[in-house]
Amino acid sequence: MSWLGELFTDYTLRTVALGSASLGLVAGALGAFAVLRRQSLLGDAVSHAALPGIVLAFMLTGAKTPLVLVLGAALAGWTASLLVMLIVRTTRIKLDTALGLVLSTFFGLGLLLMSIVQRSAGAGQAGLDRFLFGQAAALVGDDLKTMAALGALVLIVLVMMWKEFKLLSFDPAFAGALGLPVRFIDIVLTTLLVVAIVIGLQTVGVVLMSAMIVAPAAAARQWTDRLGRLVILSGVFGAASGLTGAVLSSLVPRLPTGPTIILVVTTITVVSLFIAPRRGLLTERLRRGRQRRRVRADSVLADLYRLAAQHADPAQAPHAAEALQTMSAQAGVREGLKQLTEQGLVESDPDGLWRLTDAGLARGAELIGGVS
Repeated sequence: MSWLGELFTDYTLRTVALGSASLGLVAGALGAFAVLRRQSLLGDAVSHAALPGIVLAFMLTGAKTPLVLVLGAALAGWTASLLVMLIVRTTRIKLDTALGLVLSTFFGLGLLLMSIVQRSAGAGQAGLDRFLFGQAAALVGDDLKTMAALGALVLIVLVMMWKEFKLLSFDPAFAGALGLPVRFIDIVLTTLLVVAIVIGLQTVGVVLMSAMIVAPAAAARQWTDRLGRLVILSGVFGAASGLTGAVLSSLVPRLPTGPTIILVVTTITVVSLFIAPRRGLLTERLRRGRQRRRVRADSVLADLYRLAAQHADPAQAPHAAEALQTMSAQAGVREGLKQLTEQGLVESDPDGLWRLTDAGLARGAELIGGVS
């Protein structure tokens, strides 16, 4: 548990861990709305579109201070998101096509500008390339303050406009009928998403940032259908991924923090897809298996009741499993009898014949009555 002590005493680890956790919390919370509105690719487009803003901010100011570069990234990302909305609204181009066009154009422009800076600015441009793949280990106190301030601002606006964002995510037409400024609310929500993305570019980079938007929300969606719980759980998954990735990268030499964070959040998503109680694949398979066994047992019970009802005393009318098998259109009669025995609905005699118990007679009457 020495890493736990280092988390509080080591300045670099503490800074990286807090910055990564803050990023995960904000990105996860905003990503929930992006996933609900089926705009997951918007995060990818905005993160790639932020690159030319970062380079232009450096070219115009000559400074690499976090706030300046983040503002440049935010302006470029915001411009790209508005451009996507404009293309979709004024042309016949679909959303996914518009996102692809804007993403590739802005990212190509960013790479072009970066190559120009590298040829002309000498050593002054060193460090800009870390925004491509992220370099969380380079986070310092000023970076953390910038991320915390912007992240807190995003969360405050999210709480203040919760009802509007909720209505926009589920029924924008109804929101417009109520007289709400739907387009303005959409721009505000998109702006918050842009801010959430740009504060994480230095940590996980342009290429991987979209995963921090989508993965926590996709994982949280498997666990709940309530928006409030979804946003909170998505933020928790994101924060936990950032913190865990930062700690793991500190324990393993030369293990990059950004990709480690993405692998952690991907692992959480995969696990959620399999074991979540409501939507998990394994859970669903187990649920269907229990349902099939229940249907099979009910079918066997109904057949046994039909046979017993032909006798004067149904409770004293045993029948062989083979007779039930001839009546059943499905296999597994003996498994069904075993299950019914465990439930106390049937019992067997020493000759291997089966009869209904009193509870089985009542249950059989219910089944036959429901069928008829």
